Amino acid sequence: MSEKNLVLVYDDDCPVCSNYVQMLRIRESIGELKLVNARDGGELVDELTAKGINLDKGMVLIMDGRTYCNSDTIHALALISSPSGIVNRFNYWIFKSKYRSYLLYPILRFLRGVLLTILGKKKLNNLESG
Repeated sequence: MSEKNLVLVYDDDCPVCSNYVQMLRIRESIGELKLVNARDGGELVDELTAKGINLDKGMVLIMDGRTYCNSDTIHALALISSPSGIVNRFNYWIFKSKYRSYLLYPILRFLRGVLLTILGKKKLNNLESG
């Protein structure tokens, strides 16, 4: 299997998002995961915004030119993660199902919003003009 180009765009100001991406262990045969903090902006964030991708709705995974958003992101990450460690095994067990990922993701997104509000963090608002 050849290595893939993997990029994950996420909100580093969200403690849950930040801890999640730090604990991910992508299988070595898949490739190295490049992490991009959406709050830093940059060309990639601008491209995603131009495509109408709302980064407040979740992480974005780009794998070999294909873009995965929201529940598709956590589903894809579960499938390419290493089974090493209890957290990664649990992540795989929960999110290996596309249907379960789809059902659970809105709850996770809601809880992220509550947490950011409690912490006094602003939304990314990458799709708002001006």
